[in-house]
Amino acid sequence: MVKTGGEGGKGQTVRSGGGKGPAFEGGQTPWARRLPHKRGYSQKARDIGHFRSRLAVVNLHQLASWDVSVEVTPESLKEKGILKSLLDGVKILGGSKSGNEIPSGLRFRDVAFSSSALEALKAAGAQIAEN
Repeated sequence: MVKTGGEGGKGQTVRSGGGKGPAFEGGQTPWARRLPHKRGYSQKARDIGHFRSRLAVVNLHQLASWDVSVEVTPESLKEKGILKSLLDGVKILGGSKSGNEIPSGLRFRDVAFSSSALEALKAAGAQIAEN
């Protein structure tokens, strides 16, 4: 008696790599072919990490006690503990609380601004370096 003993072992089962694949579903249309094909599908809608930039946010009222002699940069904001991480950049927003005055003569470098923050800073006499 040998392996098959003269019974079976012909055709698909004898060939190397023979047999049904993992996607075979008994003859019905496989799952991957039943799905609708989406035209114009973009990875931009799904993958935030590659296509979108995340900015660290600082509200204007957080700079009320800032020392005017120190230039406001992403690194100096992190050193002072205002920011935990820099992410892809820093943006100053115009959010303010009553009673917090913006010091005049602040100097900014490598920072983005919202329109309301830019207006308030220019009115306070801030120096903004062009990036």
